Amino acid sequence: MNLPFKDRKFVFLLLSVSTVIILEILSLMGIHLPMPYAPFVFCSFIILIGYEVILKGVQSLLKFNFSSINLLMTIAVIAALYLGEYPEAAVVIVLYVLGERLEDIGLENSKSALDQLIKSEPKTAFVKKLHQQVPVEQIEIGTTIQIKPGEVIPLDGKITFGESLIDESAITGEPIAKEKQVGDLVFAGTLNGNGYIEIKTSKLSSDTTFAKIIQLTFEANAAKSDTQKFIQKFSKLYTPIIIGLALLIFTIPVFIFDLDFNHWLKQAVTLLVIACPCALVISTPVAIYAAIGNASAKGALVKGGKYIEALAEIQAIAVDKTRTITYGTPVVSDVYPLIGTSREDLLSCTAGAEMFSEHPLAQAIINASKSEGFEPHISRDFKSIMGKGATAKCVVCQIDTVLVGKLEFIREYHDVSEEVEAIVAQLSTEGKTSVVVSFGEGVVGIIGLTDEIKPDSRRAIQEIHDENIDVIMLTGDTEKSAHFVARQVGITKVFGNLLPEQKSEEIKALLQQYDKVAMVGDGINDAPALALSTVGIAMGAAGSDTAIETANIALMNDQLSLIPFLIRLSKKTMKQISSIPSRNCVGSFQRLTDTCNDAGNRSCAF
Repeated sequence: MNLPFKDRKFVFLLLSVSTVIILEILSLMGIHLPMPYAPFVFCSFIILIGYEVILKGVQSLLKFNFSSINLLMTIAVIAALYLGEYPEAAVVIVLYVLGERLEDIGLENSKSALDQLIKSEPKTAFVKKLHQQVPVEQIEIGTTIQIKPGEVIPLDGKITFGESLIDESAITGEPIAKEKQVGDLVFAGTLNGNGYIEIKTSKLSSDTTFAKIIQLTFEANAAKSDTQKFIQKFSKLYTPIIIGLALLIFTIPVFIFDLDFNHWLKQAVTLLVIACPCALVISTPVAIYAAIGNASAKGALVKGGKYIEALAEIQAIAVDKTRTITYGTPVVSDVYPLIGTSREDLLSCTAGAEMFSEHPLAQAIINASKSEGFEPHISRDFKSIMGKGATAKCVVCQIDTVLVGKLEFIREYHDVSEEVEAIVAQLSTEGKTSVVVSFGEGVVGIIGLTDEIKPDSRRAIQEIHDENIDVIMLTGDTEKSAHFVARQVGITKVFGNLLPEQKSEEIKALLQQYDKVAMVGDGINDAPALALSTVGIAMGAAGSDTAIETANIALMNDQLSLIPFLIRLSKKTMKQISSIPSRNCVGSFQRLTDTCNDAGNRSCAF
């Protein structure tokens, strides 16, 4: 099989690294290549693998650029060769080159994946009014476009005709296709499944959710972490300092105190090899890019390495309730038929009366009736009374006045029994909304609705607690609803009835208490709090421009379980960054100290 040139080079690099490490291990076990072959073999690896590093190091020396890490690497290799530590010299250079190549591969893969997405995005769309394909950059907001089964959706918009299964994995990371129908939002870059649909565009091609994700992902690669910035600054100062110290160790004893030339030269070059910070330079960018790529594969868009670092230090997380812990859409949870009314009559007659209402509670009752197999009754003379309820006439039941709404609304027409009062009060304590129904002669039933809790919310909150992180709920919903949901998922600290600016004040207070605080919300009314927090995390960001723009991390699906995953990922990443250099330095220190002592240099004090 013929591999591309780049792939052949990488395979050769891996084979070289494996060979050099094996030879190094054998050397540590006392098994050495015979002379004079050892210098030739190891120098071949150094030249073949590290020629670019050495060339850059020599160029830096000629330009008197002593801040170059390539210069320090070059000096370290030459120093190890001078000490006769040929395996050590080869290991230093091949590992450094491998680290650089892995970083390049991470960037190439990230850009390659984005390039593939960009190429897969349609360049034209079929405009219904013009009956022809038009370049997407020329299509204005409000244009109706047609999408056939199997086509990629070219622009963000709302379905105006048809229904279909839409594969949104390109932007959400969610592998299961979603059912979409009239009124639902669809996004550019997603795949239309089995149905013909028409959508009215809501954004220009340059402003689509897909376009913003691509832009932010490229920016994330450029947004270096604080550790990476520190390493870059560190190397600029560290390299000339180490070279200067090595020169002092050599020149002062030899030229001022007239001590042994070879002995102090070995002391100086030993310091250079021990001080080489290659592992620190290698580990940081590779670990950060790997973490960002890992998060992206799960559907989490991290805007830069510094947010991976920040998550590792989080002590508390503030979470919104609606569309974060819950779905944000009401569902029927309780049905109480009264005074001899059957469940079927209560649901089907109420659903019929609500058929012309656009209120979310009305749609929930209609859905509940249909899901139980009760076809909504035909009704007429529907009238909505703002803030109270609705009235209608049921043709099937021949009821002239069906009243549906709040308890206070029903009281305007009928006396209410203690039983009804008790049921409404009980539903209220559970954080549920009550819809009271009358057929003209008293209350015939009560329907309870709630904001359904996501199935993974409780487990996600528990996993966050397991990381020794406190969880606080901040919501604009009522105190009763907030406390009821909080009890279900294991949250003890709750703040309800909060306006957006009040959420910001709570975040400020939490920052005073915990120092490092993350905020999780839907990115719209939570935008100020997201911006103030140490790390802002937007849930379900595919439908929210504000979420993508304001948050530091955008979860492109509604999985709260991604939060503990990201926390564990960040902690492991930072642990990896801190542990690799220490292990390498200890090993190098021991190795070179042994070398120094074996050479009879008992005065080594490193």
